[in-house]
Order: sequence, then structure tokens, then C-alpha cells
Amino acid sequence: MSQKITLKVNGKSVTREVAPDRLLVQFLREDLALTGTHVGCDTSQCGACTVHLNGRAVKSCNVLAVQAAGAEVTTIEGLTPPTGSGELHPMQAAFKECHGLQCGFCTPGMVMSAIDLVQHHRCSSEAEIREGLEGNICRCTGYQNIVRAVQLGAQNMAK
Repeated sequence: MSQKITLKVNGKSVTREVAPDRLLVQFLREDLALTGTHVGCDTSQCGACTVHLNGRAVKSCNVLAVQAAGAEVTTIEGLTPPTGSGELHPMQAAFKECHGLQCGFCTPGMVMSAIDLVQHHRCSSEAEIREGLEGNICRCTGYQNIVRAVQLGAQNMAK
């Protein structure tokens, strides 16, 4: 039996019927076509599905869509201004500038986690950044450039 939910996704109100076992990641990707949120492991281990739920980073493969009813969800697509200018969020720009990505599969979740880290946690040292991103796996980069990107993104977000 499906349930009607209403939530705000990337600043827009959305109402849909969802099955009670529908995951938030499935809802975002399949129902709303927001495919920037990736499915990596389905076990909340890799962080590729990280989005912001009411301003905090969550792994959307570990949240039911019905649990997000009434909430605000921001995906990687919601970080850029709706003006169509192509302008990147400061953290996205830092990942680009510091070459904090290779294949790009983990990047949306990594960026969403990095923003949460900068906004809500202490992350001034390399060790703190590495610890803060612990729930996000990158199989390509070795993390050096990701750490540099988070440091630069934090500086840019503070401006």
C-alpha cells in the first residue's frame, strides 16, 4: 500500500505516492530523475548516495522515502544556483580545482559530506578531514587531492 508524501527537494515542493519500503535514494533517482545521487553499495558503507536531509548529511540508501516526508532534501543537483549560469558551489569548484576526483562516481557523495563537515564539524587539520570523510569511499584518488579540495572548499565557503 503506497503512501502520499510531500517534501522539499532542492528548494521545490514535491508530492508523490511511494511504497513504504521505497528508499530515499530510489525516490530521488527513479521517481525524480535526480541521478547525481549514486548507488554504490546499498549497505550505507560507501557514501556515494549522500544527500542533505534538513541540512545534515545522510546516506540516502539508509533512509526510507516516507521518513523524509515534510523534510528538506538537497542533492548534488541542488547545490548550483538555479540561474543556469553554470556556477559551481564553492566545494564543487574546489574539487575541480584540486583534482579531487578521477572517475567521479564517489564525487557527489563526497562533496555533500564535505559540505556537511565544513558546516557542522571541526575540520581544520588533514587528520580531522580524513576522519570526517571516513564514511565515504573513493577507489581512485588516494584521498590526497580530496583533502586539499575540502581545505580549499572550506576557505571558499567562509568568504
